[in-house]
Amino acid sequence: MKIIGVDIGGTSIKGIVINEMGDCLEETRMSTEAKRGKEHIALHVEKVIGQLLSRYPDAAGIGIGTAGRVDVKTGQIVYATNNLPGWQGFELGEWCEGKFGLPVVVDNDANTALAGEAWLGAGVGLSDLTMLTLGTGVGGANMIGGKLYRGAHWNGGEWGHVVLVPNGYPCNCGMQGCIEQYVSGTALVRLAREAAGRDYTTGHEVFADFKRGQPEVLAVVQRFISDLALVIHNIHIGLNPQAIIIGGGVAESKSIWFDLLKGKLAELSPVIEVRAATLGNRAGAIGAARLVLESLKES
Repeated sequence: MKIIGVDIGGTSIKGIVINEMGDCLEETRMSTEAKRGKEHIALHVEKVIGQLLSRYPDAAGIGIGTAGRVDVKTGQIVYATNNLPGWQGFELGEWCEGKFGLPVVVDNDANTALAGEAWLGAGVGLSDLTMLTLGTGVGGANMIGGKLYRGAHWNGGEWGHVVLVPNGYPCNCGMQGCIEQYVSGTALVRLAREAAGRDYTTGHEVFADFKRGQPEVLAVVQRFISDLALVIHNIHIGLNPQAIIIGGGVAESKSIWFDLLKGKLAELSPVIEVRAATLGNRAGAIGAARLVLESLKES
């Protein structure tokens, strides 16, 4: 059985064709061009899926991971920020089924990333997992007993919008002091700019100055790691998963900071298992395909 998996991000739309054994047969990517609005984003999703179906017309279903809060039963985007303008309220599952006539499963992109890592990545063999994706924001997902836990209103795992610092930095969700204002890639760049007075544009630049021993950046990264360790500790106390997986763009620089994180965690609790994600930016598409496979087998 062959399945199409799609991951819709604010920057790019990634698509794969994968089989039941986890072999990736085809990949494609297209710019999202999100600023042009919902219809344009949907057009690019349609083009990505169409390209894949032209190569594998026998694909049995389509899985989609997308930013935003998703009603998995209906495929509707029940909440989305302006990162995907006009996306909130969009009946994405119904639209996709109407276009292609195939079974469709739509879920939040952090959930699909965790499903991918649990199937073929850092979570293989474990049934109780939490994932944090550290990028533009902080995404999160939970798996309990081998099943994704989405919550009663589809926002289970929204760790990025748990308040870490009361009355702290304002967040685009309307709250103040949310986790993603302190441990996302965007937050790291902002904090380094404020401390060092340099116009950093990426986390890679910040970590490069960290390696050089730039004093202000050393302090920023140390605080970043301490805050991340506290977030992980709190999740560990609340859910006690077998492992917490760290993914997203910040994880690409894990060779620089991952051992430092493990040292901080050992001070808090020696039994916390933290792992770096291994599937990179393919995790969401792989996991979306996995959810369709599971749905087809159940039905």
